[in-house]
This record gives sequence, C-alpha cells and structure tokens, in this order.
Amino acid sequence: MTEEFILYITSKALQLTLLLSLPMLLAALGTGLIISILQATTQIQEQTISFVPKIVATFAVLIASSTWLIAMISQFAIEIFAGFPNIVNS
Repeated sequence: MTEEFILYITSKALQLTLLLSLPMLLAALGTGLIISILQATTQIQEQTISFVPKIVATFAVLIASSTWLIAMISQFAIEIFAGFPNIVNS
C-alpha cells in the first residue's frame, strides 16, 4: 500500500460520507425550518416539539433512499477490495 492509495481511499471515504449523509441532513434541516416557522407564527416556544417531526422525516428519507445508499456503499467496498486498479497500477 502506497501513500497515494491510502490518501485516495481516505478522500473517497470522506466524500462518500458527506454524499450519503446529505439527504438525511437536508430533510432534518427542512423539517426544522418549517417547524420553526410554525412555532414563530403560533408563538409556541416549546423546544421539544421539533424533535419528533425531524426524526420521522430523517427516517422516511433514510428508508426512501436506502437502495441508493446501499448501492453507493457496495460500490465503494468493491473498489476497495479490488484495490482501486487505476491508482495501484499507475
């Protein structure tokens, strides 16, 4: 294993982590924004109200995108076990 190979794997893993977490983070962000607007308009200042909708939205997006997530993780694992031929041979 060369330094190049390890750096490539690390950068790909970080990119994949950000890419895979993005849908759930955006769902939580959007839900939190909507709940915050509703709380501001109704003047309800309870902090715990937003937790349940955020969790539900996050799990709904997780279930909806699970096939895509598994495909991306599987592809990355296959590339790691194959040794990233384009990096190793160069």
